Amino acid sequence: MITLLSTIFSVLGIIQFVLGNFANGFIALVNCIDWVKRQKISSTDGIVTAVAVSRIVLLYVMVIHWYLILLNPALYSLKVRTIVHVAWTISNHYSTWLATSLSIFYLLKIANFSSLTFLHLKLRVKSVVLMMLLGASFILVLQVVIISVSGTMQKSEYEGNFTQKTKLRDILWLSHVTLFILGNLIPFIMSLTSFLLLIFSLWKHLRKMQLNGKEFQDLSTKVHIKAMQAVISFLLLFAFYFLVLIISIWSPKKLHEEPFLLLFPTVEVIYPSVHSFILIWGNRKLTQAFLLFLWQLGCWLKDRK
Repeated sequence: MITLLSTIFSVLGIIQFVLGNFANGFIALVNCIDWVKRQKISSTDGIVTAVAVSRIVLLYVMVIHWYLILLNPALYSLKVRTIVHVAWTISNHYSTWLATSLSIFYLLKIANFSSLTFLHLKLRVKSVVLMMLLGASFILVLQVVIISVSGTMQKSEYEGNFTQKTKLRDILWLSHVTLFILGNLIPFIMSLTSFLLLIFSLWKHLRKMQLNGKEFQDLSTKVHIKAMQAVISFLLLFAFYFLVLIISIWSPKKLHEEPFLLLFPTVEVIYPSVHSFILIWGNRKLTQAFLLFLWQLGCWLKDRK
């Protein structure tokens, strides 16, 4: 029976899903059109586009999971659950790590430090980002393997094969939780470190400007502030998203209670949806394209009237 509470959360979830897909699709479309026109794409646009694509996949996986649990649990067999879990793990991994690589990219491109190590990384920023993503893929592979093995073990138990030891199942669960926490905590710490280093770099720059008697509102200051706004918005939304996921892992019984069963999927969609609008707002090209779209939409609506 569909209750008022489930209707409200369903409507909110659908609205966030539509807006999130629009924002991410808009980012991918604008950058791809620009890529075709110019026959090249900047590193920033490439990372942002990859983030948008991964978020589109993540949103669809979330909605499929929500649909199967709430509206059609009969289809949510062990095999389907494993497939959905693997798809969510992959899309969530790339959504998080690509956004983190964007924070690292901002740090290495914008911040100024005299450290030889930092200068070495600054000159090889593309290689740093690529190696970071490749290294993170090792965690992803382990997660996928553990999820698959856990699914196989559960299947053997359902079929009456109890030869698998409970201890092994507990080890797999603990390994899965550990890898999940590491796979999300490490990028959070890296993004937080990038934010703090950007603040320190801005402080050094402002101090230098003050000693030279120059104005504070120069190009470097504005770039620092814009990069910090992008990083802190990701940190706040991701921290909220990660907290919800941790609660759902450590309190799985709550997920079967109707309020939490409805609340958690709705809250989880906020992160991949809202952050994409912030990415649009923080990018001049995307902002101009978005304002142009709104203007054209307004003109079209006036003509329809």
